[in-house]
Amino acid sequence: MANTYTQLYVQIVFAVRGRDHVIQREHNAELQKYMTGIVSHLGSKMIAINNMPDHFHLLVGLKPATSVSELAGKVKSGSSNFIQNQGWIAGRFDWQEGFGAFSYSRSQLSAVIRYIENQENHHRRTTFREEYVKFLKRFGVQYDERYLLGWT
Repeated sequence: MANTYTQLYVQIVFAVRGRDHVIQREHNAELQKYMTGIVSHLGSKMIAINNMPDHFHLLVGLKPATSVSELAGKVKSGSSNFIQNQGWIAGRFDWQEGFGAFSYSRSQLSAVIRYIENQENHHRRTTFREEYVKFLKRFGVQYDERYLLGWT
């Protein structure tokens, strides 16, 4: 799109189905690289990416022609197939249905990047559920407990 200039930064958060801790540390770099390739292929830019054994955080500079839902869906489906094809998980691997997406201004990027990079330290004090609910509340997102990434 000629003459279209945007600055769209979105953090996308999603979890392993059942929040199982199945993503092994030795596969993190390869899986993160694969997801980055999907984001790049869609014309967006991966700014930061990190994961825990049960969930992922991506900070993306979003291309305006791509919806957040399309990007998240393609990252999740592509990486799910990749994990399955690599044989890293015994049985079937799936991400949970849905995701969280939170927008930021350029002035907030450094703090968000630090937050994503420090997931391991952060989760020594806070569970993924606590973290996710905190995001929803901080951003004023209304949610129904029954549909909160499968928690009930």
